[in-house]
Amino acid sequence: MKLKHYIITSLVLAVNLSALAQSGLQKKADNLFNKFAFVNAANVYKELISKNDNADYATRQLADCYAFMRNPDEAVIYYKTVVQQANVPTEYYYKYAQALRGIKDYKESRVWLKRFKDAGGDINDSKFLKDADFINTIFNAKPQYTLKDVKFNSKYSDFAAYEKDGNVYFASSRDEGVLKTHNYGWNNEPFLDIYVKAETDTVVSTKSKIKGDINTVFHEGPLTISKDGKTLYFSRNNFNKQVLGKSNEGITNLKIYKATLIDNKWKNIEEVSFNSDDYSVSHPALSNDDSKLYFTSDMSGGLGGTDIYYVDIKNDGSYGTPQNLGNVINTNKNESFPFINNEGSFFFASDGHPGLGLLDIFGTVSDNNKIVSVINFGIPVNSSKDDFSFFMSEDGLSGYFASNRDGGVGSDDIYAYDRTPQLKIEGTITDAKTNKPIANATVTLLDSNNNQIATLQTDNNGHYEINIDRDTDYYVNTKKEDFLDKIIPVTSKGVEKSVTSINANISINPNTNKVTPITELQPIYFDFNKYDIRRDSTVELDQIVSLMKTTYPNMVIKIESHTDARGTVDYNNELSEERAKATYDYLINKGINPARITSYKGFGEQKLTNQCNGTVPCTEEQHQLNRRTQFIVIRMQ
Repeated sequence: MKLKHYIITSLVLAVNLSALAQSGLQKKADNLFNKFAFVNAANVYKELISKNDNADYATRQLADCYAFMRNPDEAVIYYKTVVQQANVPTEYYYKYAQALRGIKDYKESRVWLKRFKDAGGDINDSKFLKDADFINTIFNAKPQYTLKDVKFNSKYSDFAAYEKDGNVYFASSRDEGVLKTHNYGWNNEPFLDIYVKAETDTVVSTKSKIKGDINTVFHEGPLTISKDGKTLYFSRNNFNKQVLGKSNEGITNLKIYKATLIDNKWKNIEEVSFNSDDYSVSHPALSNDDSKLYFTSDMSGGLGGTDIYYVDIKNDGSYGTPQNLGNVINTNKNESFPFINNEGSFFFASDGHPGLGLLDIFGTVSDNNKIVSVINFGIPVNSSKDDFSFFMSEDGLSGYFASNRDGGVGSDDIYAYDRTPQLKIEGTITDAKTNKPIANATVTLLDSNNNQIATLQTDNNGHYEINIDRDTDYYVNTKKEDFLDKIIPVTSKGVEKSVTSINANISINPNTNKVTPITELQPIYFDFNKYDIRRDSTVELDQIVSLMKTTYPNMVIKIESHTDARGTVDYNNELSEERAKATYDYLINKGINPARITSYKGFGEQKLTNQCNGTVPCTEEQHQLNRRTQFIVIRMQ
């Protein structure tokens, strides 16, 4: 029995949550993404893109989803779009380069790797020669998790930390005691016992061992506890009622035992029915609804090494037949230490999937409750050594893992992690005069250099939410038709780590000088290759003169003239300028004050009204629609 494979890891998942605006649909996608449900998240991001709802951001997230799912063929498609976006974070040059490596397009990968370096990216060229680095770069882009010290490690093995109701349960071989010569031959350390550390405990000693009949003179290891806190499953050597069981080969394997809490002590120890003397059953983990018990075993019929299995827990407390999780999870090497978090996401350790060294921690991707892919979490969760026994708290913001990496206190050590909560700006946009909320106002997040990061519309209650980075300066720009624009500065610098929201209510003033659209100002048209005012056009121009002189004596306009796509660009620019000048001269000659025409400008063929750009056949009538002068109302009063 390789008890060395009892291990725990820190989940430092560097998900790119750069500042972004959240619609309801986007919030759904991001929640799925942050819970590692990448297949479902990808489907929602596709829906966001189809609706043009913060599409640039959704495309970035969709590309990341496929990268996390180790599907570079799809990732390349979306990263190719992403790297063309304005103000895209330079890390995406790096991600695109790695995705291109995933489809063996090494030449193009080096192009984007150089772009990343030229943009100031910090990289080590040698890393890109290894396929395993593809996934690592994604998770290391911007860590959301940080490691913290664990004070209760010993000079021996400590691992399998599990938190329940304020207590931390863990396995440790620290008890030298009177039986210190009775050591485990594998590592020459004392046998493992289960310890409990209360939140207020400052010292963990032999008095901290779990209460009841759990610990023996042999190994006790990883455990899991039911939601109601009354049932405990744990690993132990094949030793029960003072009898040490052995296989036909004389090996004492691992078994899973069940205990019941009675008067704050764990008693009534009994084996689970699917144990065997001939193979190991260990590392119990309950599903988040207590309906399934997952475990590690080397029973016959597996894929090789140790595999992960599960059994259904029936209403009467009995167990179903062990089911192998299949070849998405299991390999011909060793898979172990299953864990299911509060959201139902599955985690495990393996040395059979591509990794950084020995055992690595992996997450999974599920589609319709079926695991379809695994994810190596990369560094600093994984190292070149053993990393295993992952645990996440119910709120998903902290947890534990174990590792025998360099720099530890003992042979295996417990590591803890904290997750920095996402910070957001939120508030309500209101009418400054009436204090009523304004629905469908456009709220845009800008960085300190006024580059647009994301945009959204307020909901029916005038509310908005925008995810932001910490220790960063921003501007929030609010726009609404018939209201004056308003820009306010917002900073997340100095905000406490526990704070998750910055309130930024914004009142905007009605625009009393708003422009009223006038349908009477119709465009006029020109003959091919001419700028003379046609007879039919004088009718429209005379109507404009009448409106400006009588109906709207303070109206101010500007003139914009255009051509069709025939002819050279330079010639068309000159021709449109002549048409704009001819239109301007006509109005001035009719008595319009030049001060009431702010500009007259030609745009050549830049603003065609149809598809007649020279690439498709068009009728003369279609070309005619592009040979026009338009009148833009600047001010009415």
